[in-house]
Amino acid sequence: MPTVNIGILAHVDAGKTSLTERLLFETGVIGRLGSVDAGTTQTDRGEIERRRGITIKSAVAALGVGDLRVNLIDTPGHSDFVAEVERALGVLDGAVLVLSAVEGVQAHTRRLMKTLRRLRVPTLLFVNKIDRVGARHEELLADVRRLLTPGAVAVTAAEDAGTKAARVRPAVLGAADAERLAEHDDAVLAALVDDRFPGESELREALARQTALGRAYPVYFGSAITGVGVAELIDGVRDLLPRAGGDAYGETRGTVFAIERGRAGEKIAYVRVRNGVLRVRDRTEFGTITGLQVVGLQGADEARPGDIAKVRGLPGIRVGDRFGSAETGQAANTATTTNTATDFATPSLETVVRAADGDRTRLHAALVAMADQDPLIRTRALPGGESSVLLYGEVQKEVIAATLAEEYGVQALFEPSRTVYTERPVGVGEYREDMTHDPSTRFRATLGFRVAPGPAGSGRVFRYETELGALPPVFHRATEETVLRALDQGLDGWEVTDVVVTMVHSGFCSVTSVAADFRKLAPFVLMRALTEAGTEVHEPCHAFELDVPADTVSAVLSALMAAEAEIEVSEGGTASWSLRGNLPARTVQDVEKTLPALTRGEAVWLSQAAGERPVRSRPAARERTDGNPAELGEYLRHLALEKA
Repeated sequence: MPTVNIGILAHVDAGKTSLTERLLFETGVIGRLGSVDAGTTQTDRGEIERRRGITIKSAVAALGVGDLRVNLIDTPGHSDFVAEVERALGVLDGAVLVLSAVEGVQAHTRRLMKTLRRLRVPTLLFVNKIDRVGARHEELLADVRRLLTPGAVAVTAAEDAGTKAARVRPAVLGAADAERLAEHDDAVLAALVDDRFPGESELREALARQTALGRAYPVYFGSAITGVGVAELIDGVRDLLPRAGGDAYGETRGTVFAIERGRAGEKIAYVRVRNGVLRVRDRTEFGTITGLQVVGLQGADEARPGDIAKVRGLPGIRVGDRFGSAETGQAANTATTTNTATDFATPSLETVVRAADGDRTRLHAALVAMADQDPLIRTRALPGGESSVLLYGEVQKEVIAATLAEEYGVQALFEPSRTVYTERPVGVGEYREDMTHDPSTRFRATLGFRVAPGPAGSGRVFRYETELGALPPVFHRATEETVLRALDQGLDGWEVTDVVVTMVHSGFCSVTSVAADFRKLAPFVLMRALTEAGTEVHEPCHAFELDVPADTVSAVLSALMAAEAEIEVSEGGTASWSLRGNLPARTVQDVEKTLPALTRGEAVWLSQAAGERPVRSRPAARERTDGNPAELGEYLRHLALEKA
């Protein structure tokens, strides 16, 4: 049976989960529509999701359209849970991006569309809520083309938008649509050059080809609540989105994009199979599969290419793990890259968590278990017994607190969130520590590292200039893993990125050296080299777009300057001005709160995470958990305590 895996994506409250319910209802999967407000939807299964009325974790449901099986992946709409969306994007054959006909193109909508376009994910746009007061049609379509993509092609049109009688009709593709399609279609272009307007069927075929290639974006109008326009969207899923591919006879490959817990607390991994076949009792690199359920196929005992399977029996598996062989082994003079950069920004906030009852061990164990399901919820134990957690926003903090209480029985107290900074080397530094034959030698190892800046976005790179076989492989591996882990804390305790670490010297004693010697020595040598290189602290930024009345621009600019904004574009006339630039993430909320008063409520503000920039004044150092390897005495005391 042909299969297509599609994601339902949207800005929060655009009606994404309601659309998922309507699709399941219209295709006969459910006999009664669930309600987000009542907490009775199919894909918001968690108690916290039902109570808050928001999607927190991606969920999968299957429906049939003729002989086509469609796996729907309902993703969170709130930006605090963007990591869930990111993981879903990696397993999709296509997507439906939901917009509100009332609110229009919102900040998170633009962020999602930018990534969908860059990844060339075939995408249909569904303009929801055409039955609501204030719904727009032509004006919104113009905004979609201006703010999301010029390749938007209306497949349906709304009539009586903004009323309970709103309905849709097929849109006739006109000259403007033909010109849009001609940009990527030689046949359509040739017809226009010859003064022959392509027929409707010819344009529809061109639209289907370009949609599959991620170059054209069909637009559908409708209402998830009334069902108007949903049948046309279902036809679009069937006719325009590409089918899942893969070779059932090839090597088994798949991606884990979500993990949930069963009733007994066991892990259940959601796997998108790309190649080969997964079966019960298969032995994998993560263990032996003891249970397997294919979403949408009752009684299936194997998962084939395109399938999404719920797999049991793999206790060590994590989100992001991949089934199938990977290149292993590393020779000298090669490089290993660890890059945590993603399509979405990494968490920019950190909070310290304490157990209300003082049971630090149970709190940390619960946080580790949660991070095991969501790797971007990174947690670490702090000196004194507290734990820290990385966050995208305050809503995520509330959800973590509720999850700890309801699923783990831990009442947690959170400190106010603080900005997460990063460090980047500004120069080149080198240091080496030689092993001696003195029995009192601290480490039975010799290491030398050179630290240098790497290209922007390159993450962490580890290279070798030592000769092949200079160290046994186990010592190479111990050194490399330790260096990459030690870069989690730079000179000021913040994560180091865009850095190249090169091993320039090494040695060992064949009789007494062990891998632990290299693990202990590597952080000390690394920090000495990093100290010589020096680091610059960077902070997360947001890119912003702002339209304000012309008579308020002076006051707005003053507020932006106070918020440490950098203005890149400033243009306008007698009626309004447009401002573009970036500002620190820590000042975004202050600006958003100030704008209404400065602009009589007429400001139009959009912002999204957009990389980092050097801080104007170096922030306070972050509390260390590694014993401060840059200071030998302090580091040795830390190692002695660990050993004790």
